[in-house]
Amino acid sequence: MAAVPTDSGSRPAAGARFFCTAGRGLEPFLMREVRARLAATQVEYISGKVFFTTCSDLNMLKKLKSAERLFLLIKKQFPLNVSSVSKGKILSEIQRLINDDPESWLNAISTWKNLLELDAKKDKLFQRAANPPKRKVEENDIISAKKLKTKQLQELQESGECLLEKQTEEETQEQGDFLTEREKSQEAFQNDVVKAADAKNQNDLTFRVSCRCSGAIAKTFTAQEVGRITGIALMKQFGWKADLRNPNLEIFIHLNDIYSVVGIPVFRIPLASRAYIKTAGLRSTIAWALASLAEIQAGAFVLDPMCGLGTILLEAAKEWPTCHCLQRVSMLLFLTFHLGKSLS
Repeated sequence: MAAVPTDSGSRPAAGARFFCTAGRGLEPFLMREVRARLAATQVEYISGKVFFTTCSDLNMLKKLKSAERLFLLIKKQFPLNVSSVSKGKILSEIQRLINDDPESWLNAISTWKNLLELDAKKDKLFQRAANPPKRKVEENDIISAKKLKTKQLQELQESGECLLEKQTEEETQEQGDFLTEREKSQEAFQNDVVKAADAKNQNDLTFRVSCRCSGAIAKTFTAQEVGRITGIALMKQFGWKADLRNPNLEIFIHLNDIYSVVGIPVFRIPLASRAYIKTAGLRSTIAWALASLAEIQAGAFVLDPMCGLGTILLEAAKEWPTCHCLQRVSMLLFLTFHLGKSLS
């Protein structure tokens, strides 16, 4: 098992610091995956968690298959000393997770906001590309329509249009100058609003705290007590408001005898929840790990005689779309065809 050094969780020069939760025994699979898929560096693990640094955006982070949940790291440090310390000292130790290094919290919040803003901008660009503006009427159609009119009407229209064009050109020049000045003032106003909103956002954040406690500290404090202590400290330190139902931000804290970890969930829905798996069978992360052990190549046939709900085949088909996945009936047909071919 890797050691647990203190980690402030602030954004390093090479990228942001994340960690993923993983099922017991899946940590090696997740370490290989973040290196291969995200070009991650500083990869290390402790039981049930893998820590790494990457510059990848949310679209790439969503593609992780062996992870349960993804978090933006705020703090990682040694466990709290519980054995021979009074309850009041333990309370102050929990509060020190927030009060000792507030800059790491602010850096993590700004990184979290940047990730969400970049993702929102990409979604807008994708929507614009998917919905292009309507095609303008072609000039040839207009010309053909004009040819149907009489010469007299054309002359009248052309003379009238010339007068209108001269008037409209003069008006549009005046209006254009006015509009450009107006647009510039609007842009300046919007920039000021954004800057002011960014300055106030830290105080306007709503949050809730999710805790997991195990080991010695769980005998002294419940997860609800730790969450309440942390929430009060955050409100005092940053002026945030608690909202248990629909917060802007969720803070995750895991305290045990091995480490103390604080992070921000990047996605509300766990990575292990696959949209393409409609009926729950084998755990999706385990199914992906089993499929990856097969070292599937392009165009290969993947046979699963005891497929059950076919979760392994679904993961294989999604990860390696060029392979051919066969269930029980398809496999029997495949085998009978090749056996008949070899006998003949």
